[in-house]
Amino acid sequence: MLHLSSINDLNDLALDLPRFELALERFAQKLHLDLAQFKADHISVRCHQNTTADRWRNGFMQCGSLLSETMINGRPICLFDLTVPVKLGPWQIDCIELPYPGEKRYPHEGWEHVELVLSGDPATLYARALEQLADEALLLPGIKLKQSSPSAEGERLANPTLAITDGSITIKFHPYHIRDIVASERP
Repeated sequence: MLHLSSINDLNDLALDLPRFELALERFAQKLHLDLAQFKADHISVRCHQNTTADRWRNGFMQCGSLLSETMINGRPICLFDLTVPVKLGPWQIDCIELPYPGEKRYPHEGWEHVELVLSGDPATLYARALEQLADEALLLPGIKLKQSSPSAEGERLANPTLAITDGSITIKFHPYHIRDIVASERP
């Protein structure tokens, strides 16, 4: 049972984890969001080149297994089930999302966002997610909100997402656990 910190192909991600954790804590404080009250479903990385994505994929396969690989918005999105969870803030996270590069360029290659589950009616997700945030936090310079509904072929559960970002760190809310979404894709 290997931890990602012991995998050479993931060395850059292991070194980047403390930066991500600190940035996430600071961002949550700005939003007046108590992270401990939520279940973190998975965390995600971002990279600019397919060679980096391939290297990370190889590394995640050494410390876990491929849970899912689907095409979303024209690019592969891989989910890995880790043998040993990653400690991040108040959570032990055992699922990693690796999107292959798309059109958008991110300011940093490494850990980029955490996804939190707000169980309940998908139709009310946006309102319920906004209720978690302090009104004044949404008025801070550089804070952006994005609503989306990503879906994979065959997916049967609606998966609306509300993303809150400061341009470098993103917190996303969605109504279902990623494993439930993956299970809905299978006949």
